Amino acid sequence: MRGATRAKWAVWVMVVVALAAAGCGGGRSVGKGGAVRASWGDPQNPLEPANTNEVQGGKVLDMIFRGLKRYDPKTGEAVDVIADRIETEDQQHFTVTIKDGWSFSNGEKVTAHSFVDAWNYGAAIGNEQKNASFFQYIDGYDKVHPDSGSPSAKTLSGLAVKDDRTFTVKLNQKFSTWPDTLGYAAFSPLPKAFFDDHDGWIKKPIGNGPYTVRSYDKGTVMRLAKWDAYPGPDKARNNGVELRVYTDNNTAYTDLQAGNLDLADDIPAQQLRNVKADLGDRYINQPAGIVQTLAFPMYDKGWSKSGMAKVRKGLSMAINRKQITDEIFQKTRVPATDWTSPVLRAEGGYKPGLCGSACSYDPARAKRLIAEGGGLPGGKVTVTSNVDTGSHRVWMDAVCNSINNVLDSEKACTVNPIGTFADFRNKLGGHQMTGPFRAGWQMDYPLIQDFLQPLYYTDASSNDGKFSDPEFDRLVDKANGESDKAKAVSDFQDAEKVLADQMPVIPLWYQNGSAGYSESISNVALNQFSVPVYNEIKVN
Repeated sequence: MRGATRAKWAVWVMVVVALAAAGCGGGRSVGKGGAVRASWGDPQNPLEPANTNEVQGGKVLDMIFRGLKRYDPKTGEAVDVIADRIETEDQQHFTVTIKDGWSFSNGEKVTAHSFVDAWNYGAAIGNEQKNASFFQYIDGYDKVHPDSGSPSAKTLSGLAVKDDRTFTVKLNQKFSTWPDTLGYAAFSPLPKAFFDDHDGWIKKPIGNGPYTVRSYDKGTVMRLAKWDAYPGPDKARNNGVELRVYTDNNTAYTDLQAGNLDLADDIPAQQLRNVKADLGDRYINQPAGIVQTLAFPMYDKGWSKSGMAKVRKGLSMAINRKQITDEIFQKTRVPATDWTSPVLRAEGGYKPGLCGSACSYDPARAKRLIAEGGGLPGGKVTVTSNVDTGSHRVWMDAVCNSINNVLDSEKACTVNPIGTFADFRNKLGGHQMTGPFRAGWQMDYPLIQDFLQPLYYTDASSNDGKFSDPEFDRLVDKANGESDKAKAVSDFQDAEKVLADQMPVIPLWYQNGSAGYSESISNVALNQFSVPVYNEIKVN
């Protein structure tokens, strides 16, 4: 989700103020049985479904919205929720029929218009929605969201409402797995209140999920309450969730141990040696659809000039992934050998080794390739990331130390820490990077397409490095047009080989989801996106 981008990234923004001001101490506040008190970070943008492409905002959207489909928390399978059926005979023209009995928390009925109006809003260029490209396969997208000039249409010609429960979708090419993308938050329905009083809705979003937003104090806490009238089968098993903002995951972990927090889903690297002893069975560590990477600013002439592919590969080979994942992350990460995730499994597109030798630690060859490519631009490399979450400063220092050891220099690689995720994202959006930056990805949906197209396709929504390659684009288009899933997967893997050749992004490691929780709650689990399944948590 769109991560560090999807994306999409698992980041937690925390606050360096008194615990009372941050809402990190004291008792529960939502109804009988209390609320689940969980660590969180302020989202980059207001919680419009088509404008949220990072994890913190995505957590909230997953609690306050339900779409046509939802990804099963255990298997990742796209299962129907509001969709009664999605039918096609040619993999390009789809008829969507929704279930009756669904409404928004303000009482408004969820209809076909709720989806069509939301998708048209998300696609329109004037609304500047970060996830607009998710609608690019619907016919007429080029008219409402042109690459240049003014739009020639206000709505997508490929969408048509037939009645309250039925709408049709015409894609601009065959896309056999398109229905499986519809569990992503950008495809959520929106109530009329969103359009009638947009400013009011932004202040207090109205959705159709198992929770409603009670209040949000930026930098401190968002409070969500159980919606008793929620019509879905996955009702909240607690009375609410308090998402408490932190700017230091060590502080969150300390609060968890002290009983001031119920759930921390970003265990600090410094605590990984002790967490099992500290929490016992209340510590969760499991594979997740996350890959950590370093992207290069291909818009910077220093990194995109002729010969730099060798330099980029050399830097990749200068990183001792196994040492970092073993010693710093205590094997809660696995050295990456491609740009996807093992949770996809072979049938979903994961194929280890596609990165080739460039993802193997080889100091001698690394040094030779960097020299053959013309050397580091300006004689040095600076690695940038936010450092408020994910123990990013720790591993960035380790990456630079590894590179410096290979190049026999203490100053060849330095770290540029940025205080908050929001500031980091703003700099990425402004294309202000002059060296490699953290660009990991947490999947939006369990398809190989999601690990490739949003990040590396020309002008894609999360292509923060502005990589562009005609052959990569051609292979992605070909894969999306395949009606046979196995053929589509093969085409996507061929596209990965282009990445291996150009190395615009260095795969670092596959990341596990980790969390710890207090004795005050039970039935805690992470889904395949490493996000807590909040609605299933019980307050003891």
